[in-house]
Amino acid sequence: MPATRRSEFLIGMKDTFPLILGAIPFGIIFGALAINAGLSPAATMGMSLFVFAGSAQFIGAGLVGQGASLGVIVLTTFVVNLRHVLYSASLGPYMKRLSQVWLLPLAFWLTDETYAVVIRHYQREDDSPYKHWYYFGSSISMYVNWNLCTLIGILAGQRLEGLATLGLDFAMVVTFIGILVPLLVSRPMLLSALVAGVVGVLANGLPNKLGLMLAAVCGIAAGMLAEALTRQPPSEAIPLKQAAKQEMP
Repeated sequence: MPATRRSEFLIGMKDTFPLILGAIPFGIIFGALAINAGLSPAATMGMSLFVFAGSAQFIGAGLVGQGASLGVIVLTTFVVNLRHVLYSASLGPYMKRLSQVWLLPLAFWLTDETYAVVIRHYQREDDSPYKHWYYFGSSISMYVNWNLCTLIGILAGQRLEGLATLGLDFAMVVTFIGILVPLLVSRPMLLSALVAGVVGVLANGLPNKLGLMLAAVCGIAAGMLAEALTRQPPSEAIPLKQAAKQEMP
């Protein structure tokens, strides 16, 4: 059956649904944390509507609660979101024929969850001309869910004390692990993840989320160094399973 705009849109929503389940408690916790950090309901809702970057929103709200300066908040969230440059570069070859009418909103709606499902869909060998509708379906479902959950968190945060201490945000940690592991298909990617994880744990006690920034920088540097040493472009990196087979006698 040939792909249509409607079918691609609905499949994009369906494939993103498991990741939405993990994002639900994350969005609720953000709304509650932001209110408890001193942000107004309007400012909290505005972050989800116009920023739409979960991890950056969490960090930004936390830094506001700590009384950090505007410069520290901007720099920290900027570094945290640098990964979207890599996402965009990866998706660019598949979307270069789209007009700005499509590129601008899809760029705004790009998230970790949407990237994880969309890049795999684009890499499938089929001739569907409507894969950007798949992207659209994934994006809009994540966007609506995130804002609804933020609103629930705002209302709950104003009425229930200690909501942010229940540990509901652990669901998002599990979701991110599920997103990350299938993408670790080469040694540079694996090394990058390991270095970032180790540095993140060791530097967790640094103020103003500097440990997170340091982990991101070290992870990127490790991946780039490993890539340079192997002298292979990312598209030609040998998958781990294939490399293991080649090394067997």
